[in-house]
Amino acid sequence: MQDVLSWLSKFDADGIHLNIKQLLYYQAKTSLLDLSPRKTIQSKLAGSYLAKTKGRGMEFDEARHYQPGDDIRAIDWRVTARTGKTHTKVYREEKERPIFVLADLSASMHFGTQLLFKSVQAAHLTSLIAWAARERGDRIGGLIFNQTQHLEYKPMTRQKAVLSFLHGLLELHKPHQEVSSQTETRMRFSDACARLRRLARPGSLIFLVSDFQQLDDSAKQHLNRLSRHCEIIAYPLSDPFEHELPNVRVPQQVAVTDGDDRQLLMLGEENTARQYREQHTKAFAKIDKTLKECRAQVMPISAALPLESQLRDLTGGRR
Repeated sequence: MQDVLSWLSKFDADGIHLNIKQLLYYQAKTSLLDLSPRKTIQSKLAGSYLAKTKGRGMEFDEARHYQPGDDIRAIDWRVTARTGKTHTKVYREEKERPIFVLADLSASMHFGTQLLFKSVQAAHLTSLIAWAARERGDRIGGLIFNQTQHLEYKPMTRQKAVLSFLHGLLELHKPHQEVSSQTETRMRFSDACARLRRLARPGSLIFLVSDFQQLDDSAKQHLNRLSRHCEIIAYPLSDPFEHELPNVRVPQQVAVTDGDDRQLLMLGEENTARQYREQHTKAFAKIDKTLKECRAQVMPISAALPLESQLRDLTGGRR
């Protein structure tokens, strides 16, 4: 408990609410993320990543024998003079790879039992991605949404773009906001995925930060189409309570909510604990399977541990 309080005190935080100090902290932690492309860059715009195709880029690749149709302006006269045969310079094309983040701050994300709400952890991770993109010179854009609102950001490179993104996280993070089930403006995860499809361009790297509790067939369809031309990395966020009920010495009844529904659970009963564990294991396995069917790289994140310690383990201790 003392470790939790000590960690939260660094940010003047309570684990429930979000402040700018928490988000600025990750500006110095960009080495925790590796944003190197794992798929061939497909964007047609010039940028800072070397594509596998060769053309008229800025990065010299090799000198080869001149072939009919080659641009005479690319002839390498030094190699030609040395070998006595005409050679031409070949350059590797540079392609741009914009980065998009889909940050879910909806009702089910406002839950946590040990360190942070899932929504706060999602904001921390989104902030880290934005700062890492700026560090590499990538353009950062995306979509932030809660149950009633959304903010869209076209990709930009300057620090101003990152700060604007962070401001959006603060603006839409509303842990005590209640929404009627009849509200016409209710925002669903599938709606956010549909809007992301209109924002993202082929060759983009897309980060999905959510608990994926609303990952339905409609959302799966949108993600499948995105994955045809983009690389997708999914971070499913969860809390230990969502995997297994806590052990208690004396059986007791508690009320829990997922942000929409409210129900009572009996703690301390073996049968109830087993059924709960089995039900939620199946639910998380289904989310994992669906995301992988969408060709997404899946990297689970817990709301019960500091983000940097989890990512450091994934990157082999790199700081």
